[in-house]
Amino acid sequence: MSDATVTDLDFAVAAYTEDGNWTVTPLVLRGEPDLSTLVSALRRYPGEAGVLGLVSVDEDFFVLVRVLGGRARLLISDVTAATEWPLARQVVDELDIPLADDDDEQVPAGDLTIIADLGMTAMDLGALCDDVDLYPYEMLEEIAETLGFGNQFQDAIEAVG
Repeated sequence: MSDATVTDLDFAVAAYTEDGNWTVTPLVLRGEPDLSTLVSALRRYPGEAGVLGLVSVDEDFFVLVRVLGGRARLLISDVTAATEWPLARQVVDELDIPLADDDDEQVPAGDLTIIADLGMTAMDLGALCDDVDLYPYEMLEEIAETLGFGNQFQDAIEAVG
């Protein structure tokens, strides 16, 4: 692990549907965000298809969490982030995958089908995560647009900033 002790959180938002309409709201995560706190915060929201947590960290990687019932599904955009960021390390540990080396390529890990039933296929999500020219917030913005809550996503991000 590096000297990083506090994650520079770009933003964290929750997105969920009620009566077929998306609601996106900023998540308030105090101190160092950790996976259990994130999942607990998401469980507070309703959602016919569960609730999505979209988290961008230091313009380096994103975490996508979907809480549905008692289950949390996870996707991280870059497994190599686990060598530097505590939240990324927790996600990689929860996924039970080996820690990547610093010199490994940026690759996503986790459930690429996490939002397939909402409108973005695993292939499209994987291709998006593989686009090294995009920042994590741009990837999350694309996900939000594809799923149909792009405007609400932008409003929530602006409310955080």
